[in-house]
Amino acid sequence: MIHFVLHDPKDTVAVVVVEGVKAGMELNGWIMDEDREVRITARQDIPIGHKVALGDMASGDTVYKYGVDIGRVVAPIRAGEHAHVHNIKTKRW
Repeated sequence: MIHFVLHDPKDTVAVVVVEGVKAGMELNGWIMDEDREVRITARQDIPIGHKVALGDMASGDTVYKYGVDIGRVVAPIRAGEHAHVHNIKTKRW
């Protein structure tokens, strides 16, 4: 079963595509551009449609989704954690 998807192998976050992701679950992901699977462990519950961090990120790091810069980290994020508006902000403001 695929739990999350990402497009580009340089993406630092991926989109959860199933309901019921709970902390401690082993998650399978699909890198669409390479047709390759990866695995991570969820550290937090993550709602469907939200992002999961694929690696540890520090404040100020750039976040990539779909191969595109979508913002910067404003609070440290560990691999497998929920990545959303509480720890990622746009660079526009």
